[in-house]
Amino acid sequence: MPSPTEARPLEGIRVLELGQLIAGPFAGCVLGYFGAEVIKVEPPRGGDALRNWRVLDETGTSYWWRSMSRNKRCVTINMREERGHELVHRLAMNSDVLIENFRPGTMEKWGLGPERYAAEHRALVYARISGYGQSGPYSQRPGFASACEAFGGFRYINGYPGQTPVRPNLSMGDTLAAMNAVIGVLLALLARGRLGGQGQVVDVAIYEAVYNMLESVVPEYDGAGVVREPSGSTLTGIVPTNTYRCADGRFVVIGGNGDSIFKRLMREAGRADLADDPRLADNAGRVEHQREVDEAIGAWTATLDADSVFARLEQAAVPAGPLYSVREMVDDPHYRARGMFEQVDVHGRALSVPAITPRLGTTPGRTDFGGPQLGAHNDEVFGTLLGLDREERERLAAAGVI
Repeated sequence: MPSPTEARPLEGIRVLELGQLIAGPFAGCVLGYFGAEVIKVEPPRGGDALRNWRVLDETGTSYWWRSMSRNKRCVTINMREERGHELVHRLAMNSDVLIENFRPGTMEKWGLGPERYAAEHRALVYARISGYGQSGPYSQRPGFASACEAFGGFRYINGYPGQTPVRPNLSMGDTLAAMNAVIGVLLALLARGRLGGQGQVVDVAIYEAVYNMLESVVPEYDGAGVVREPSGSTLTGIVPTNTYRCADGRFVVIGGNGDSIFKRLMREAGRADLADDPRLADNAGRVEHQREVDEAIGAWTATLDADSVFARLEQAAVPAGPLYSVREMVDDPHYRARGMFEQVDVHGRALSVPAITPRLGTTPGRTDFGGPQLGAHNDEVFGTLLGLDREERERLAAAGVI
């Protein structure tokens, strides 16, 4: 494989990022990581609300911000002002991609909708992220990830039977929507190169990004009337795949659902009788006797500490994994060998942020700098890109436009 180069695959692509918090900004983060020039627009007073979310550093800025807004040129524009709309329009006219995550109709209200650019800047790829999409009877509903994860079908099957459905301690729907937007933008840029320079609208709904995860849920319901229900730490219809407690109180996740893998697992657990049991020779039989199988595995893991379980299963070529918190991730040599942490400078101190995948062999992405201060690139973008002289920038700032 050729050696990595300094060039990244999206160099030469300019992205205008509008909106706040997670879905739109994470899409911009990924594109910027792989070389796009991302210009992020924030309100002049306070900036993106993510600056103040969760754990804050000594400057009052969230650590999350340093990761989410890496590599971005941050400018301030009051998008509720007509002069602000004109500045955004000028930036859009100088961009290849626009990303926005406002409620549908907001950009049209400001005179910045995609119809304008279909006429004035036909090459623009216009990515829109909302809770329920740009059309349909629910398009105007507020679309936070939590509600869309429920509407999209994920929350129903997540948790234990008969209990309140569980949410993961993440805004998963937003991140999935962001990755859908990245895919859509890349496809639209590819199509633009093949279709005479014509851009298009990329319409991403958070609930649809969640819905895309549902695997066989729809055809099983349509074909057999089966509604998949929550199943705790197991996976319905596939056995064994579960979480088991070890003698030291730690947990191990074991996936022994392949027929030959199951035999190796049972022999390692001292249960050759189950390894050779014709009732358990295939997945259908193991599903029928799931409780017996899980009890046998759990009884074995309860006699060993977690490290011993991992070592023995690795030797037996049985897939297993520890239940990691971030503490274990940071300390793990495999994470480090794979380059899963990068460093940004925050006021003279190094801060670890997660590397962004996928890994490319010859044109990999990278973090150049962490999320900057509010308005850090106003002079560069408004002065150099838009040609506004210092006096005009000062007048706009005094008027609260930038």
